[in-house]
Amino acid sequence: MYKITLIPGDGIGPSIVDAAVRVIEATGVQVQWDRQIAGMAAVEAVGNPLPDATLNSIRHTRLCFKGPLTTPVGGGYRSVNVTLRQTFNLYANVRPAISFAGTNTPYQNVNIVTVRENTEGLYSGIEHFITEDGHKIAAESVLLVTRNGCERIIEYAFDYARRTGRKKVTLVHKANILKCTFGLFLEIGKEIAQRYPDIEFNDVIVDACAMKLVMNPCDFDVIVATNLFGDILSDLAAGLIGGLGLTAGANIGHSAALFEAVHGSAPDIAHLGIANPIATIMAGVMMLEHIGEMGAARKIERVVRDVVNEGRYVTPDLNPGAGVNTQAMANELVRRVAA
Repeated sequence: MYKITLIPGDGIGPSIVDAAVRVIEATGVQVQWDRQIAGMAAVEAVGNPLPDATLNSIRHTRLCFKGPLTTPVGGGYRSVNVTLRQTFNLYANVRPAISFAGTNTPYQNVNIVTVRENTEGLYSGIEHFITEDGHKIAAESVLLVTRNGCERIIEYAFDYARRTGRKKVTLVHKANILKCTFGLFLEIGKEIAQRYPDIEFNDVIVDACAMKLVMNPCDFDVIVATNLFGDILSDLAAGLIGGLGLTAGANIGHSAALFEAVHGSAPDIAHLGIANPIATIMAGVMMLEHIGEMGAARKIERVVRDVVNEGRYVTPDLNPGAGVNTQAMANELVRRVAA
């Protein structure tokens, strides 16, 4: 029996998380879900977007499965997602972008995993205004790059490549301009690459990487990048396979791991019942892999890919003519997984 913290989230979160939970349970894997709240749901309930009860649950279970969260605007609230990553030192953000047969995309053979440093860089939260006579005249943010942060994320990328049978790691940087910060990232990357002679290594400047991803994504295998660049490039990679509705993410640390879809809470369609649950279900696949339930993970992935390819039991973003809502798609996935 696995104990897992479950955060349904905001907006479309509860409906797609419910779909994913049903699909996971259909595999027969025994899970005890500890339901907690965060984001706007938590603000409305207890006045705090990240309650102590939620944090304590994650400390206890060391596993979290969550829906998209809305961080309240104003009021001094920090991003709940960033706070979770930093609180539990979830330093590795892992984002696979693997083509789905049956989707209308320019490429049908994309297979890229972005490994993004998740706790430092420009998202470290070290920023301030410069004022003059009571007016804000400038703002500064610190691009924090530490040796420890570089080493652990680059080692994670190489270990992931080796563990999953991938052949190449591409380090993305801007060392031609930001010579200290990205120079350090690149220097450490080259040092670590020497310890993995079985994995091909190259580096590419971030703007060139964006162009090459669009022109020939099949040149890429595993990408490792700092926080901001990894955030942007992983969304670009998601666009190559059909969008964020098909893209899952894992946030991995030594003491905890969190799995989620990477799209937002989409409040504009929250009550329409048409949200695509695939990204959240695929996050569940990543979670099952993490806990060693490989058979269940492979079965869900196979069923999801079959359903997308057939195009009959999919939400309107994948096939507007199918006339299927979130619950109907989940019902079909559950039926096939349980069979």
